[in-house]
Amino acid sequence: MLPATGIRALIGFTGTQLPYSTFFCSKTLMESPPKTLCPATFSTSPIISPPREAHEVNSCEGEATAVSLREWQAWGTASPIPAMVAEVLDDLKALATETDARMTFGGKGGKLKGDFKVKEDKKHRAKYKALADSETKLHFFSARQIACRLIGSRNYLCQKCWLPLVDCMCSRVENCSLWHGIRFWLYMHPKDFLRQNNTGKLLWQVFGVQAATLCLFGIAEHEEIMWNEFMRAGKRNVWCLYPNKNALTKTIQDIFAQDSSTGHVYTSEKTNGDHRMNFVLIDGTWSNSAAMFRRLKERATLVWGEDFPCISLTTGASSMHKLRPQPSWDRTCTAAAAISLLYELQLLPQFSSFELGEQAEALEDGLEVLLEALTGRRLRMGRSITRKERHRSDIC
Repeated sequence: MLPATGIRALIGFTGTQLPYSTFFCSKTLMESPPKTLCPATFSTSPIISPPREAHEVNSCEGEATAVSLREWQAWGTASPIPAMVAEVLDDLKALATETDARMTFGGKGGKLKGDFKVKEDKKHRAKYKALADSETKLHFFSARQIACRLIGSRNYLCQKCWLPLVDCMCSRVENCSLWHGIRFWLYMHPKDFLRQNNTGKLLWQVFGVQAATLCLFGIAEHEEIMWNEFMRAGKRNVWCLYPNKNALTKTIQDIFAQDSSTGHVYTSEKTNGDHRMNFVLIDGTWSNSAAMFRRLKERATLVWGEDFPCISLTTGASSMHKLRPQPSWDRTCTAAAAISLLYELQLLPQFSSFELGEQAEALEDGLEVLLEALTGRRLRMGRSITRKERHRSDIC
């Protein structure tokens, strides 16, 4: 889930405020109670996933840890299998052979359990400690998180919607073509990878992996692919939807008002990647997102010599608040942020002919389907579907 950028900011609200109700349908927008708004934040606190039943993985002859390119890409990426992920999978295979133990997964997030977990935990901690620098340690941390999720979710989660197979919602999600002039980047923390309640996955489920590309934090290959595209597009065509307290954020109106003065014209015909607008959605918990944005800033300084460009949106509480234990009502989820962006762009004359409103509605419909699927699962498992309050309405 995207770090909070709520009513005052999908990243720090500035500029003229457009009524959110004019472009966000009631089916995914909830009325929030009167309160003093917190100046910036756009929440990523996850919906608490229902516990899964513990299940064993047959590790004989390494079959359990073998992940093919086809299987890897079926989870929502077009990239090759990252080298470090493959290395961790080999380590798991070697440990399973050495200990003659079965891998057991269960609980929230499908984590390793039992005796194998104890042995693997000891081994991976020793390897992590022995790594020479912080960059390599980050690569290993991310790869291990992802590798364990890949194995633990096999034959349990649907590869497209990341829900348990019994709750698969894919047949109810409609595909839609995103206007070629926009590309979303889902910069996702590895702990949100394959999370059932994640809403960022809806972007590529609806628009496809070429229009909405997954980039996993700490995975070198993914980050290089993303930054190669950013450098090709140029700084003026790259923005992050995140509150940057140390830099002035701009609204959609501020950014694209410049097009009128420069005479730039957007067309319905396909152009090369140099003229494509790249929007980064940071997809992780609020605490994790700070480190993710800091990494973007550091790379931007190296590449462009200045901070990563940030934009602000007019947004409101998503319907996911019904299930999400958010710290405040002015925070929303990744998919809702993308929906808001598309609606705001649709209001500008230069984008009005590209049917961005219809594309926003398609994503909004997907968000509603996800909410219904998660709600149904909770009810079936006897869990509450009432949002827990974690804040006082008069305090940020």
